[in-house]
Amino acid sequence: MADTIYALSSGRPPAAVSIIRVSGPHAHAAGERISGSLPAARTASVRELRHPDTHELLDQALILRFDGPASATGEDIVEFQCHGGRAVVDAVLAALGVVEGLREAHPGEFTRRSFENGRIDLTEAEGLADLIGAETETQRKAALALAEGGLRRQIDTWRQRVLDLSARAERAIDYDEEDLAVEPELVRSAGELADELQEWLDLPRMETLKDGVRIVFAGPPNAGKSSLVNWLVGSDRAIVTDVPGTTRDHIEIPLAIGGLPLLLTDTAGLRETSDKVEAIGVARATAMVEAADVLVWLGEPEVAPQHVRQIRVHARSDLPDRGGAPVGSLAVSSVTGEGVAALLDRIAILAREVLPGEGEIAINRRQAELLEEASMALRRVEPTTDAVIVAEELRQARSAFDRLTGAAGTEDLLDSLFSRFCLGK
Repeated sequence: MADTIYALSSGRPPAAVSIIRVSGPHAHAAGERISGSLPAARTASVRELRHPDTHELLDQALILRFDGPASATGEDIVEFQCHGGRAVVDAVLAALGVVEGLREAHPGEFTRRSFENGRIDLTEAEGLADLIGAETETQRKAALALAEGGLRRQIDTWRQRVLDLSARAERAIDYDEEDLAVEPELVRSAGELADELQEWLDLPRMETLKDGVRIVFAGPPNAGKSSLVNWLVGSDRAIVTDVPGTTRDHIEIPLAIGGLPLLLTDTAGLRETSDKVEAIGVARATAMVEAADVLVWLGEPEVAPQHVRQIRVHARSDLPDRGGAPVGSLAVSSVTGEGVAALLDRIAILAREVLPGEGEIAINRRQAELLEEASMALRRVEPTTDAVIVAEELRQARSAFDRLTGAAGTEDLLDSLFSRFCLGK
């Protein structure tokens, strides 16, 4: 029998209301020890909360009762919605601590029980973890699509299609003992599904959404990179002087613009140098340019690196000796603010190209690896392959889908995943 666990499930006090959750086989009995009686399932009611030993009044709270398996964890649950003062919360938690059979929950343990009891699958748990950590509107929407089961439903469809193909391969094994060649229609269907999985693999990934679109500011020394980055973030994060080579290493600054997660990267000026420390910075800057999702180039247009998403900036446009911006370049001044709004608009447009679209599901690295595994297994289904080998390839594809959802082979992942959750979730 599972332990009965309890924890504060809302933010740390003080707050207007704090929610304390109890889940497990003794949850209802514990609720009765504290509140005297429980309301009907899924019904809220006000009760006096008293210490189970001293009967001291602790608080007046709203009580909710949920009966397993139709609950968030699949177990019996009681929730106390208390006043959110520290003393109140501590008193109620201490009172639960003296009830026999209860223990404090570990981080993520409520959600882990939801997974283990079949209330959510692994992709939904990953989405919920991302939802908790979401800092921008784009991150929230993508995480919510996962947490609400968008990927799980798609995987269920794919798995059923593979199961149908497996049944056809097994029939060939059972009834065509002389000729175990696989039928052309089965090969075609396997190829179509592999192509569909590849389309998902080609979509923008969750890692870019979580870490931010890397916007790299590059150019020669004293091009105005650091000044522009400081202006965009609204603080002096990068050192600015008139001495060439001031920036010797890259500086990364997270920033959200219009709900888009960005990672602004200021780099060392690109030039030949005999200074060993600066040379390291130049090498790193060159690598950053190659790894950029969006490149903001502040040098001469004719020496700009090749990049698929590039914005050419004519910096320091306020200086009288700078002249007009070359064709295709954007005049920008970090002193007057000229062109900055237009620059931000262009950054946002290009950033959206590497982020999931509105309502799209973004898969993470683990999910992509398993989709790739399933796709490769399906591509190994060929006309010259006999039905026994085809059946095994299809089994491999089903196994990849099962590990995607957590139905099999995920024990090594669970501790790592659920440790990302806060206490009480």
